[in-house]
Amino acid sequence: MSKKAVQGGQPPKGPADENTGHAQGENPWRQLPAVSSLLNTERGRVLLQEFPRPLVVAAIRQVLEEIRQGLRAGEETFPPPDTNILERATALLRRQQQRSLRRVINATGIIIHTNLGRSSLAEEARQALLEVAGSYSNLEYDLESAERGSRQVHVEKLLCQLTGAEAALVVNNNAAAVLLALQTVAPGREVIVSRGQLVEIGGSFRIPEVMAASGAILVEVGTTNKTKLADYSRAINDRTALLLMVHPSNYRLVGFTASVSLEELISLGRERQLPVMFDAGSGYLLDLGVEALACEPVVQKAVQSGADLVTFSGDKLLGGPQAGIILGRRQFIARMRSNPLARALRIDKLSLAALEATLRLYFDPLTAKTRIPTWRRLVIPREEIERRAKALTELLRSAQPQLTISLQPQESLSGGGSLPEEGLPTLAVAIRHPQLSAQGLARHLRQNDPPIITRVAQQHVLLDPRTMDTEEFPLIAAALARISLG
Repeated sequence: MSKKAVQGGQPPKGPADENTGHAQGENPWRQLPAVSSLLNTERGRVLLQEFPRPLVVAAIRQVLEEIRQGLRAGEETFPPPDTNILERATALLRRQQQRSLRRVINATGIIIHTNLGRSSLAEEARQALLEVAGSYSNLEYDLESAERGSRQVHVEKLLCQLTGAEAALVVNNNAAAVLLALQTVAPGREVIVSRGQLVEIGGSFRIPEVMAASGAILVEVGTTNKTKLADYSRAINDRTALLLMVHPSNYRLVGFTASVSLEELISLGRERQLPVMFDAGSGYLLDLGVEALACEPVVQKAVQSGADLVTFSGDKLLGGPQAGIILGRRQFIARMRSNPLARALRIDKLSLAALEATLRLYFDPLTAKTRIPTWRRLVIPREEIERRAKALTELLRSAQPQLTISLQPQESLSGGGSLPEEGLPTLAVAIRHPQLSAQGLARHLRQNDPPIITRVAQQHVLLDPRTMDTEEFPLIAAALARISLG
């Protein structure tokens, strides 16, 4: 029987079809093997030992349906061997068994990559998370009094010690922190904010929309590029509840611009007896002397300047887990604690454990720089990047000699809405494959286990050593070695 494709998806016609040998009116699709017969083959029995029977049956049926559709489109040969069907079912089952959320290798050079989970955790934070995940904990249990406690005690004191804040509250992300603060302090009342700060960040989170959801009334002042203190002052009335400043984390206004400093806004708030809230965004907790971060607001300084409330993320420049952190005056934090919304937005025990461990590293700035992966990648010396790039190049050339590999000066990015204009000098390993396009090679690497996420530029796949650990280099080499050369 010939293995030519059945064209057009129609059963053969005539006394005997020369392509299939089937008699007139006989439908070749009926010659596809039954599921039961496939299960009774040696390969089928092996599959049943490896996977539950219902999953195997469903996978075989799916493959058979794909073959039928391929026959209709003229894309399948007939008849497909039993082994081919079972191999396809095996591949399908293995794909289905993979976890959806899994580790990837970040070779993009974007340190706080939102799509790749932002900051990776320090070893201390990972250990704390595992300990709490695998056992009971004193999450809301006071070990001294043997009574119910608050989960906030595990980090509030640390945050106050690090920043000088009177009180602190932690929720599940910074959007939740902003929402809770506005809904507590200004429901049904006016909040004044500069037009130039009505930002949208990842996931379509917009300041005007979160303000509307909180029940606060947005009052815009100034223009997109220029806002003056007098604009705030003129907008204040009996309905005003709060002056809000939002750090434009993911963009910069340059050129003909004017803005009000946090200190100026706080001075106006004191004069008019209004609280001032600052959404600091990325969570630059302490000034660690990084030149590229000179324009990033330091949370500690914002608190010390007298802001009544400061909100920021835990998983950006802080380098911890996803969390929204609120620092401020006791009276406002106390009101937020008693807001029913606080329970809906509360942080979970695993994130809390990782956040506590991360915060403890900040008491020694050198420890924070060397132990927190986000900071380690931000401050890595150029000579270390060059050393890594050369080591990776040698490894890749040994694994796949036919690759064209060069070193290219590039820029890494902070990511996560931080430093939108600031690139960090790096040396990327640039790869070209003799048979695959750059996009095709990048796709092959993404399909590896673990997936390798790269950049593509000027027909090269770029691997940035800044965002990779040296332990990942052999995995990249092995992935390239597996890409066959026809």
